[in-house]
Amino acid sequence: MKYRKKGIKREHHIIEGFDKLLEELIKLGLVEAVIPGRITTTPKGVGGKHRITYQYDTEAGAKLLLKKGSTVQEAFVITQKREELKKYLKQKYKN
Repeated sequence: MKYRKKGIKREHHIIEGFDKLLEELIKLGLVEAVIPGRITTTPKGVGGKHRITYQYDTEAGAKLLLKKGSTVQEAFVITQKREELKKYLKQKYKN
């Protein structure tokens, strides 16, 4: 498909460093595809660790938030393994 590389749609930017984390979810079989959404930041631009949080279920999968410091990006994932994905993210990022 156009704009897809390793299961991640590349039409929009992804916050630096999250490419590898999202590819890991695909390799583990927790996610089939990722569609990145809008990026928002606050003017302070505080740095921080990469975190992924599970927001809610969608018809085809789930909505995740990618967070690094004061920068947040929505990401929609296609998955049939919502519960496994929730458990994995909670354990890995201690949400």
